[in-house]
Amino acid sequence: MKERELRGLIGKVKAGKLSRRGFVQAMMAVGIGAPAAGQILLSSGVAMAQPASTYKPTKRGGGGPLKLLWWQGPTLLNPHFAVGTKDQDGSRLFYEPLAAWDPEGNLKPKLAAEIPTKENGGLSADGLTVTWKLKQGVTWHDGKPFTADDVVFNWEYAKDPATAAYTIASYQDVMVEKADQYTVKVKFKKPTPFWADAFVGTRGMLIPKHLFVDYIGAKSRDAPTNLKPVGTGPYMFKDFKPGDLVTGVMNPNYHQANKPYFDTVEMKGGGDAVSAARAVLQTGEFDFAWNLQVEDEILTRLEKGGKGRVSITPGGNIEFFLMNTTDPWTEVDGERASLKTKHPTLSDPEVRKALVLLVDNKSIQNYIYGRTGPATRNFLYGPPRFDSKNNPIEFNIDKANDILEKAGWKKGSDGIRAKDGKKLKFVYQTSINQPRQKTQAIIKQAAQKAGIDIELKSVTASVFFSSDVANPDTYTKFYSDLEMYTTTMGQPDPGTHMLQFVSWEAATKANKWQGRNITRWQSPEADKLYRETEAELDPVKRAASFIKLNDLAVQNQIVMGIVQRPTVSAQATKLNCQISGWDNNTSDLSDWFKDA
Repeated sequence: MKERELRGLIGKVKAGKLSRRGFVQAMMAVGIGAPAAGQILLSSGVAMAQPASTYKPTKRGGGGPLKLLWWQGPTLLNPHFAVGTKDQDGSRLFYEPLAAWDPEGNLKPKLAAEIPTKENGGLSADGLTVTWKLKQGVTWHDGKPFTADDVVFNWEYAKDPATAAYTIASYQDVMVEKADQYTVKVKFKKPTPFWADAFVGTRGMLIPKHLFVDYIGAKSRDAPTNLKPVGTGPYMFKDFKPGDLVTGVMNPNYHQANKPYFDTVEMKGGGDAVSAARAVLQTGEFDFAWNLQVEDEILTRLEKGGKGRVSITPGGNIEFFLMNTTDPWTEVDGERASLKTKHPTLSDPEVRKALVLLVDNKSIQNYIYGRTGPATRNFLYGPPRFDSKNNPIEFNIDKANDILEKAGWKKGSDGIRAKDGKKLKFVYQTSINQPRQKTQAIIKQAAQKAGIDIELKSVTASVFFSSDVANPDTYTKFYSDLEMYTTTMGQPDPGTHMLQFVSWEAATKANKWQGRNITRWQSPEADKLYRETEAELDPVKRAASFIKLNDLAVQNQIVMGIVQRPTVSAQATKLNCQISGWDNNTSDLSDWFKDA
């Protein structure tokens, strides 16, 4: 679509000659998804659509207990340290951002009084400033008032490298100022096309200044409130057993009328995805089960139990395969997988090319994931305008053998290829989960036929996704050659998602392995492409840069998509809950209720 046509359609929406729905449909016809279309309208001064509320309860409480099952239990409850989805979802029981993303990619206010727009003066015409008006009368769970000072403090806390916050990327390049007690301004160094990052969604949850001000920087991990949260959310903290159970009670002073509906909330951890699905769909023990990475055939059978339903929510999450660019087996200055090393065999691009040809995405979809996992080679998968068409799926063992043979990797008497005394032997790790172990087995079997020996390593999910910096088996440390997991795309824009490929985000000992670049790939070209996206206001040109960045990583075999992972959950028949594929599973917990 040409710029002139786009501006013409936006003008019709503003004049009331074209409905918002009509505009979104026109964008989708040219490959621009609904969330991205909404962002285009918002940037052009058209307020986001807010769907009518479906919330029915007319009083606060009275709904009894809400029982949630996260088969990976949270290990901490500070959102700034929550590198795993389980910790982010657990934190969201108690903490809130200024705004959240709904399933359509629209922003809805949480602690903000309204969503900034050009019409209400919240968005500057030059793209350099966003002004947030805060909701007044909100209190923290201990009764202290929530004000602009808390918002500014979260910026100071997260941007300090010594704090080693997972959220640092959302705050380190902006300036935040208090305009008055209930107004803050976020200022950008250059025109910023996607401004709804700091204080929004997963990385926007706000912690109280009065309880964390003495624990900023190097002392950040010592704060007692890391494990005993005091937030503004619908539930107040009661108890926490890391990796096992989080409990909360209704907040009687919650800032939304007649909410929450449930008297207590329990987030139980442990078990596995299949038992979690069974506990909702078949036995009815729980009301909700998260992240059902379960073979589709099993889910279909369990649904016949009649106690609940499977919900599939579109989003940008991806199950993907990583190759380590550093040497995980050599220690330099007390650090394994140091940036000062390079991988002894995966540094050969021909080895990486061969490995990619040994991944049978289509079989993994057909025989494991079904409707819950469309096959893809891309890392960036949605909204549709960001989908690359340049990475077709190819599974070819013969071609892999030919590549390795021509590159000088010869089979020895044991059938394993070697060159210059180095063998193609790899440790391939992921979390314990039946679909993942089956995926590992498929890849290992193909690799054997190509003369590559793969040792499979499976780590308990609560350990693999732990935010514990002392744990050697976390996915962020990547102390193996190959790795696989799902990365979540917590907003309908790839800005944060694609930080996986920039040099300054490498996960290292210095940043307590909080960086998003887990492979530790260093590419000046990738850095340049990402910097281009930060300042490009033209949505078409910006999408093109993101597609190039995706292609650069995929075609250099740094990462490879296996299947797209929509949000799959199990919900009790009478439970009414809205899950957003662009935000936490618990982002709208205040609006959950049960039919009578």
